[in-house]
Amino acid sequence: ITQGSVGKVAVIMASTDSSLKKRGITAFIVEHGTPGFTVGNHLKKLGMRSSDTVELNLENVRLSDDQRLGEVNHGFLDTLDILDAGRIGIGALAVGLGQGALEAAARYSLDRKQFGQPIGNFQGIQHKLADMATNLDASRLLVNRAAWLRDQGLPFGKEASMAKLMASETSVKACEESIQIHGGYGYTREFPVERFWRDSKLCTIGEGTSEIQRCIIAKKIYAELPA
Repeated sequence: ITQGSVGKVAVIMASTDSSLKKRGITAFIVEHGTPGFTVGNHLKKLGMRSSDTVELNLENVRLSDDQRLGEVNHGFLDTLDILDAGRIGIGALAVGLGQGALEAAARYSLDRKQFGQPIGNFQGIQHKLADMATNLDASRLLVNRAAWLRDQGLPFGKEASMAKLMASETSVKACEESIQIHGGYGYTREFPVERFWRDSKLCTIGEGTSEIQRCIIAKKIYAELPA
């Protein structure tokens, strides 16, 4: 659970009607210090290491109805709504990481010299930078569109998934290309691009994997077909 050891309150999903399967889940607010509620292992991650991730343990935890969040058996559906909004945030995060990688690569290509000139003079490097910038700008526009739709109170689920999918995969690619432009230095911790890549990879997983986003988008396409 993200920030599980530093957050003072956790939202816990519990099965409240097993006959309803996914629709039989209810959300509850559980404060740290509640009897039976403890923090478990701290997980060591590839990236995003400044973001605390832990296991949370619940053993014979008793809650009152005052701690219920939302309607009974409505927790799963409420979570889906939250995920839609969260995907916009992940998309924005991905764009920022990719932009950082692009700028680092561009600066390095002007400083690094091979064959008597900056490597930025070579067409192969220029093409990498051009593709990175173009795809990142397209991702940024998708994120902005999804955010605008949400602000207007309009449906934005498909657009959020499209923005998250495009931005996260573009970010990983941009970070990989930045490492490639840095050469051997890109594989070391002397430059920040290896961290950009490690952090960006989470964006293709968190708030629903890229595979899940593609499924969501496809279902929306079918649903929107004219009768």
